[in-house]
Amino acid sequence: MKALFIGRFQPFHLGHLLLLQRLTTRYEGMIIGIGSSQYHDTPDNPFSETERYQMISRSLDMDGIHNYRIVSIPDIHNPPKWVDHVCSIVSDFDLIIANNPFTRKLFSEKGYLVKGTKYFDRKRYSGKEIRRRMIQDELWADLVPKAVYDLICNIDGVTRLKRISH
Repeated sequence: MKALFIGRFQPFHLGHLLLLQRLTTRYEGMIIGIGSSQYHDTPDNPFSETERYQMISRSLDMDGIHNYRIVSIPDIHNPPKWVDHVCSIVSDFDLIIANNPFTRKLFSEKGYLVKGTKYFDRKRYSGKEIRRRMIQDELWADLVPKAVYDLICNIDGVTRLKRISH
């Protein structure tokens, strides 16, 4: 079975990595959808699709996870057509991994098998919390894989996030 997991990954964090470590042992392949892929340089979406792709692929590769592929899924802001839009981009999956109630509802209504997952310390491992810490000059490096930390430092992502958040 192949599972589709969609997220914004702003940034990809240890909660995502822990989840994918578990899922890649359960399914023959993981398809990771970078949601809202067209957005970047905003307070909620500071990182580009390419940067998020690199965060995910470098983290998984460093962890020895190779049974995945990454697809970009731009948002169309049309919930009734969103599932068909996703399926036009990636169609070779057997189930959706989602905790977001709206995502679960949309795919379930179209007849797809949807499974939820356990959260890993949701309060800490949250893109919103990590971005807040970055802006406030609080510790955040321990919340993301080393590959993500290195990438954000290399692109001066903290400075970018502070600039676009004010």
